[in-house]
Amino acid sequence: MNQIVIPILAVAATKQRKREAPRGRRVDPQALLEVQALLGSASRQADLLIEHLHLINDRYGQLSTPHLAALAQEMRLAQTEVYEVATFYHHFDVVREDTPGGVVSTVAPAITVRVCDGLSCEMAGAKDLLARLPDILGADVRVIAAPCIGRCEQAPAAVVGQHPVGNATVETVSAKVAAKTTTHVPEHFIDYATYQSHGGYALLQKCVDGGIDAETLIKTMEDSGLRGLGGAGFPAGRKWRIVRGEAAPRLMAINIDEGEPGTFKDRTYLERDPHRFLEGMLVAGWVVGVSAIYIYLRDEYHGCRTMLEAELAKLAANPPMPNMPQIHLRRGAGAYICGEESAMIESIEGKRGMPRLRPPYVAQVGLFGRPTLEHNFETLYWVRQIVEQGAAWFAGHGRNGRKGLRSFSVSGRVKKPGVHLAPAGITVQELVDEYCGGMLDGHSFYAYLPGGASGGILPASMNAIPLDFDTLQPYGCFIGSAAVIILSDKDTAVDAARNMMRFFKHESCGQCTPCRVGTAKALALIEQPKWDIPLLEDLSFVMRDASICGLGQAAPNPVDCVIKYFPHELT
Repeated sequence: MNQIVIPILAVAATKQRKREAPRGRRVDPQALLEVQALLGSASRQADLLIEHLHLINDRYGQLSTPHLAALAQEMRLAQTEVYEVATFYHHFDVVREDTPGGVVSTVAPAITVRVCDGLSCEMAGAKDLLARLPDILGADVRVIAAPCIGRCEQAPAAVVGQHPVGNATVETVSAKVAAKTTTHVPEHFIDYATYQSHGGYALLQKCVDGGIDAETLIKTMEDSGLRGLGGAGFPAGRKWRIVRGEAAPRLMAINIDEGEPGTFKDRTYLERDPHRFLEGMLVAGWVVGVSAIYIYLRDEYHGCRTMLEAELAKLAANPPMPNMPQIHLRRGAGAYICGEESAMIESIEGKRGMPRLRPPYVAQVGLFGRPTLEHNFETLYWVRQIVEQGAAWFAGHGRNGRKGLRSFSVSGRVKKPGVHLAPAGITVQELVDEYCGGMLDGHSFYAYLPGGASGGILPASMNAIPLDFDTLQPYGCFIGSAAVIILSDKDTAVDAARNMMRFFKHESCGQCTPCRVGTAKALALIEQPKWDIPLLEDLSFVMRDASICGLGQAAPNPVDCVIKYFPHELT
């Protein structure tokens, strides 16, 4: 009997004994002191994990395993939670000292140069930059290819540290590396005081004072026909009405991730007139009755973040309304998937940016489990002008039976790339001729992408289709965020499709098999000299039918369009 009881008592005593250290890697005291110094008095709440990872990565140029373990202890998180988030995002440089096969170097590069290899930059010579820069800059400078950085009108574009270099050359990139320049902050923008002096925040004050009621504002937005300008195109007024009807507390999340290759309109407007967006945001928040607002800004827009932090501090010091919702600015970490609304919300909560299954929808169960009004930057940018000038003003624009205005991000083989505000329903030929100054000298219009990487590819012979929501779907395409990339007779649709599929393979979050495996398989197939069309068509069907989110569902679009509209390139 005693032989049975004694082991049981011993086990019980062992369970009661306190652990000397948490499970997993032992925390290095010096690393813990360094992490504590960086975090200072900042909150250790779990949703700030990505923000704190940025602090460490910015300070040390990498994320070492001792620092990750120390951060986990400081935030009372499992080390696996910290590690899986750190390794998910492209802009975190995680270094493992104990990798199989030997110890790796723990010395961070002096500086990292990211050269965009998106389609517009590839056409402008990014491959040549990537090939030449490593030898010229030396071993202590890391040169890597990066997905679209939102400066397609300045192709080829690069980022030296946190400083963007537009129309990059070996000489300009080398000069930025040598100068050790800091983040470039937009210089010529309308600040808080200037915006107020020109009638800014008067609409918000009118709302607060009772001069206009919430129902009137919702009706104005509905009548204007304004739809979400991030890509999905959901009617803005209807979204306000839905979220307003949900139980409080309600939250708001703003998407300025803008990762769709070819898109740069949000950055362009933010660099010029940030408070027009902020007032639209606060008006929408007032209508819906939100208690807090979270702005998610892509990490590539370092200068915009610095500027926005300063302007938000001015708002907090001198609020344009009583009981202003608390505004949180959250920093992305390089993940295209976080442009999807639920993946963005996961990222704001400090997690990997993986899309949620729906229902429930974000409007019902969103950020921190609360009803959430989610909007793209540009949608809110138009709120003030639509309310001040009336719904009919906005709806009165348009061509070919369409209504409203569209901000087209145009890049590629045109003389005047950039953001062009044009009537909804304009054709691509009209856009090129009337707004972009025509094609570059020596180039003939060959093809175009009407909606960025995921929007498909169409031949120049189909240049009379109105560009708007719902007009391109019959052709296997869509307008999305209105990122128009123009190809010439010097380019091929096959090369464009390969560029897009490399991007999708790189950016798939890996959550669902159809997308994770499908993008890799599709890329391998289209990199072959001869395409296996039946297999590609079967793969496209599976990806569209079974992928969790829009990335996997839209990834086959460029390939399907090449097969359908450019068969001569496959022979």
